[in-house]
Amino acid sequence: MKFASQLSVPTATTEAVNKTVFPVLFSISFAHLLNDMMQSVIPAVYPLVKDQFTLSFTEIGLITLTFQLTASLLQPLVGFYTDKNPFPMSLSIGMGFTFAGLLLFSMVNTYPLLLLSVALVGIGSSVFHPESSRIAHLASGGRKGLAQSIFQVGGNAGAAIGPLLVALIVIPFGMQGISWISLAAVIGMVLLWHVGKWYNNHLYLKRSRPVSSDGVNRPILSRTRIIAAIGILLLLVFSKYFYMACMTSYFTFFLMDRFHITPQESQFYLFAFLAAVAAGTIIGGPLGDRFGRKYIIWFSILGVAPLTLILPYVSLFWTIVLA
Repeated sequence: MKFASQLSVPTATTEAVNKTVFPVLFSISFAHLLNDMMQSVIPAVYPLVKDQFTLSFTEIGLITLTFQLTASLLQPLVGFYTDKNPFPMSLSIGMGFTFAGLLLFSMVNTYPLLLLSVALVGIGSSVFHPESSRIAHLASGGRKGLAQSIFQVGGNAGAAIGPLLVALIVIPFGMQGISWISLAAVIGMVLLWHVGKWYNNHLYLKRSRPVSSDGVNRPILSRTRIIAAIGILLLLVFSKYFYMACMTSYFTFFLMDRFHITPQESQFYLFAFLAAVAAGTIIGGPLGDRFGRKYIIWFSILGVAPLTLILPYVSLFWTIVLA
């Protein structure tokens, strides 16, 4: 197999550094799809969970908080550790946490166990993302934008597929249907085991600087300016995921309450919203190249504000269009 042939250590370091390894990129992107697909099942089943456990919206919010704390705040710690101590097989281990979390989620009968199950899924995400992003970087061959796009599109596509699986499997068959979805983690574990072996054989690339192919002299920025820029980006990313978490957690409830649609129908509309997120990932790259990345970043964050403010006052059709 072509992918298997990539597992051997190249003899020419320079060639390896500048060669884009597409089999690895597409494999890690597909693993990202599986990971984010399983994650997105959790907010998609909130209507079922709310009824089954008689939860308030505050308790629903605590589920989201538990997941976000373990899925987001642990990532820098994992990334800090693996920067100094690479652990290629941690990818499969992270997917194992996701498998255990979803399997437990499908069988829980108490609220504390529910929180534990989503925490396990969050831990799996924290382990997966730093190392998988690093692998995409190593396999880029210097084409970092392309590699990041391939990697990111996989995750966004998976997040959109999750609500469809809930509509087709979980709502008709109940919470036990989540156990079938968790089998995707087994596929991910096998795939990431092979990717991890490639990563282990190419750890020397971490110490190699990719040769720039564009011939552009990079500006030297002061430490203060770098910290300020990263700080702004962190605030923007925080705001983005703040409203994304709100939308994915409560959008279905809003649609069901305002337009009296069924839980199953609400999942298709949630899919439309998340599919638009994936489309934006694809569209944003070329727009950033054409109009400037800073303008696109600011517009993509601030531009949603007026659309969101209009949402409570329009019909179902325009609600989906604006969302």
